[in-house]
Amino acid sequence: MNGAGMNGAGMNGGGTSGGELYRPSDRALLKGAIREIAGQAGLGVIFAGLVTRTELTITEFFGTTTQGLKNLSVQPGEGVGGRALFQARPISVTDYFDSDRITHHHDQAVRIEGLRTMVAVPILVDGRARCILYAATRDRTSLGERVVNDLSAGAARIARELEVRDEVDHRVAILRVVDGQLAESTDRDLLEAVRLAHAELLSVARLTDDPELAERILAVTARLEGSRGSTACAPSLTRRETDVLAQVALGCSYAEVGRRLALKPVTIKGYMQSVMQKLGAHSRTEAVANARRIHLLP
Repeated sequence: MNGAGMNGAGMNGGGTSGGELYRPSDRALLKGAIREIAGQAGLGVIFAGLVTRTELTITEFFGTTTQGLKNLSVQPGEGVGGRALFQARPISVTDYFDSDRITHHHDQAVRIEGLRTMVAVPILVDGRARCILYAATRDRTSLGERVVNDLSAGAARIARELEVRDEVDHRVAILRVVDGQLAESTDRDLLEAVRLAHAELLSVARLTDDPELAERILAVTARLEGSRGSTACAPSLTRRETDVLAQVALGCSYAEVGRRLALKPVTIKGYMQSVMQKLGAHSRTEAVANARRIHLLP
């Protein structure tokens, strides 16, 4: 998926406004994820933060008892998290204060919370750290390979969701460029850009685990489907039939549509048979043409 235009700086912390109207809070994503990971790994202390450009700010916590780490800013190379940020790989220490593998810029904050053993796992998107996920104990111990694996798996899930959100941002940015022009447009390149964005948004709506994001994506695609006016007595396609038809309209095979929508090719074939029957079409090409003629697709 294409994260163009994001590069880490587009991640939002507090909600949806301005240029990020369709992007849910990435901080909320982290907050929910660390609670889930804590339950799976059985760890007492987990915390995380987003990376903006090159600076990490720790904002989300589970199991902490003080405000020592709240809103702590960490530069690349500083402490455990800064080193993980700089090297783009997990970093762990058995005893934070005795370790000579890290700098000690943030000893006071760590001491206030009473932490000793710590691991930091970068959440990578396109090879770049977008968040740092920490786990820690208050005893000098070893977290073990299983804990690190659980953290890495959690980081991978968060990375996939961020990748989906980046793709949505990218597609919505394309749509903003042509917003208000589609109804009167005869520019084939413009129409194809909108059709591609529409199909890709439908695809990522089915892949995201965030129901709020999926709902917002579908609201955008619904406006596109009706952006050229509606036709009275048009056949009604289900949401999933529209999803499938939009991918077929791009020239995708049933196998390709299945990969995009996480469905089996035989299921895709079944949806298309239903679509063709509803649209009175005898081929996929005719179904697409009929759907566009009556504005079921952009």
